[in-house]
Amino acid sequence: MVLATALIRVRSVPSLLRMLLLALGGALAAGCATIPPDAGRNPADPWERYNRHMSEFNDRVDRAVLKPVAQVYSDYLPTPVRDCVGNVFSNFGDVPTALNNLLQAKPADAVSDICRVVINSTVGLLGCFDVASKMGLPRNDEDFGQTLGWWGSGPGPFFVWPFLGPSTVRDSVGRIVGFYTDPVDYLEPTRLRNSAIGLRLVDTRASLFPAERLLERAALDRYQFVRDAYLQRRNNQVYDGNPPRPKLDDWDDEPPPAAPPATGLPGADQPTVPVPR
Repeated sequence: MVLATALIRVRSVPSLLRMLLLALGGALAAGCATIPPDAGRNPADPWERYNRHMSEFNDRVDRAVLKPVAQVYSDYLPTPVRDCVGNVFSNFGDVPTALNNLLQAKPADAVSDICRVVINSTVGLLGCFDVASKMGLPRNDEDFGQTLGWWGSGPGPFFVWPFLGPSTVRDSVGRIVGFYTDPVDYLEPTRLRNSAIGLRLVDTRASLFPAERLLERAALDRYQFVRDAYLQRRNNQVYDGNPPRPKLDDWDDEPPPAAPPATGLPGADQPTVPVPR
């Protein structure tokens, strides 16, 4: 939705739509050859065939539109300016974080988040400088998807959204609520709001370049790597860094049985007596 809002500002909409349709068609054609035969058997990813197609589509759109813009942004904008932009949007993000900490019955963290907003919005020049962190108020990262998980809601199947990327059923609901709790969505006039959404999108994409290079070197199956990393990260966030250890079977907490003695050969379990010469 963020990318879609930013794309509305592009003047050549018909040309852009044709490009997106071509990217989707190419992704569907190429995806048929890359989908493994056991796709959909993973309980966490029953919609794997669709998800792989959509991931390929998103990658094509990213390579054609977003990545080149983010590369120019990263190459020509000085690092202090990019840091300021990222800090400003992080300051906006502390507002819904405080709300979700309240919903998760974490009042101390919520007060810390509110203090961060006040300090960074004033002393930190609208959030350009993260003064609060230097004062011992670290930034938290909470959203409504994590709040649903904190109250016991399971993640549901993995799902890839057009433009928005990896998600789950639970996180999809959280994103919808997040659209209404994001301060950027309430900026006026509309031109300022859309410009801020587009700038945040480009800044976020530019910040992912190091992770992208690591992904290209490490992943044999890009889709599976991204899916597993996303699910593990979200599970870690829901449990505040201490997720429960999954039990693989009934004797998960017991040591495995000792190996039987080697009796494959006659006398193999008997001590060897040296023969004098």
